[in-house]
Amino acid sequence: MALPRHLQSAQSDSGDYWPGFVDALATLLLVIVFLLAVFTAGQFALSKALTGRDEQLAQLNSRLATLAEELNIAESENEQLSLRVSGLETENAALTEANDSLTEQVATLREGLAAAEDALNAETSLNAEAQATVALLNNQMAALRAELARLNEALNASEAREAELEAEVVNLGRRLNAALASEVARLARYRSEFFGQLMEILGNRSGVRVVGDRFVFETDVLFASGSADLSPQGQQALTPIADAILQLIDEIPSDLDWVLRVDGHTDRVPLGPNAPFESNWELSTARSLSVIEYFESRGVPPRRLLAAGFGEHYPLDEARTAAAYAQNRRIELKLTSR
Repeated sequence: MALPRHLQSAQSDSGDYWPGFVDALATLLLVIVFLLAVFTAGQFALSKALTGRDEQLAQLNSRLATLAEELNIAESENEQLSLRVSGLETENAALTEANDSLTEQVATLREGLAAAEDALNAETSLNAEAQATVALLNNQMAALRAELARLNEALNASEAREAELEAEVVNLGRRLNAALASEVARLARYRSEFFGQLMEILGNRSGVRVVGDRFVFETDVLFASGSADLSPQGQQALTPIADAILQLIDEIPSDLDWVLRVDGHTDRVPLGPNAPFESNWELSTARSLSVIEYFESRGVPPRRLLAAGFGEHYPLDEARTAAAYAQNRRIELKLTSR
């Protein structure tokens, strides 16, 4: 704004510029102080956020270390149990073989005893020499009975040991099953966390839902009709899924063998004569492979991916309506063990 002419004249006459300079300098100083205050507040907020993230990372690393240690202990115990089961099965086979041998010996002795009894009955009317022979036969029979009793006792002991071994094998099998069930429960926990992350990422997006232990995309979101080429909208919809899988790989211990199975499904409508695929089997499999290839292009390791095509044979809705067909045309993601 221009000053009045008489003020300009007075100022030019006096030559006093110092008050204006002081005002400008004070204004500049206030601006610098304000910027310093804003910078200090931003540094404080950034430091607080980084501190909270470092604490979360430390907690996650501690949790992963604990899980890895538990898994190593479980694997060591499983290996010991497997070795023990193998030894018991070997011992059980040896005892079974010995048991069969003892059974054959018992049968032979019984046949000998029956023959001796027949001979004794035939010789009862003979003379003294024959009576001596009978006495000898009686002694032999007594010895045979004693041997038979010993073999029966050994056979009973063998059968008892065999029963004990079978019970121990059953017990070890239960322990192995419990260990395997524990691994399945761990994988189920990660599956639940994974689906929870996907639901947070995708929100209430149309055509995406959770059915049981599977995450379901309607293929109309991903592919054009009769095509197995991912549309740009489909790639955009799958990008956060790929990012969540990569995060899941960092969280799950590397020694837990898992895969993300991608299942392709179609409706029951036959393909037209000019379709690029001969059947819904081929279409569903090709769509599953397209999703797999896109995940791989986003950095997901191929060994963690599995493709499957089911055609129209596993519908979610048996009705013959457009809405039911749209539901049945889908891609399902399932986190499972290999």
